[in-house]
Amino acid sequence: MRIDKAEFLGSWERCVDMPHQTQPEFAFIGRSNVGKSSLINMLCERKGLAKTSSTPGKTQTLNLFRINETLQICDLPGYGYAKVSKKTREKFGKMIGFYLKERPNLYCLFVLLDLRLPPQKIDLDFIADCGENQIPMVLVGTKADKLKAAELEQNVEGLKTALLEMWEEIPPLIISSSEDKRGRDEVWQTVQEAMNS
Repeated sequence: MRIDKAEFLGSWERCVDMPHQTQPEFAFIGRSNVGKSSLINMLCERKGLAKTSSTPGKTQTLNLFRINETLQICDLPGYGYAKVSKKTREKFGKMIGFYLKERPNLYCLFVLLDLRLPPQKIDLDFIADCGENQIPMVLVGTKADKLKAAELEQNVEGLKTALLEMWEEIPPLIISSSEDKRGRDEVWQTVQEAMNS
């Protein structure tokens, strides 16, 4: 997909305060430091569009971007970040939960998973919760460039095996890397298909 225009619309702490409810919206979420902002920048071909940081927990608001005047991307706070207070974690959880269940123009949620790690319980629980709430989602394995081909294949199979313990049919899985732009076409194809359906 060619990106002619990508603009930051703003940040909100509460879903109910977010405007811009008419265009199709696609949200990105994952554990802190999984590479959400880097992936969004790679998809949009804009290095500084979403603010990246080596410090986990940088994204603490609902950050909205408009792409080509036709669709929106929402960068959600990471979940499972231990170095914020319990109260802040609970606030993030409520913010994310409300957004996922109540945002009227949410077409699809992209759940990011770090492929360098074995399946994490917090990720599996989050994916299961989305499934129970019938939130349309696609899984995106990140940081594929950090692994050798055999390691990548082994870790992807491990993830699929873990998911099949809870799912009869696992959600679609895209392998990605913000470094070498792997998965970019597949993500945009998913977006186009969702908008056309």
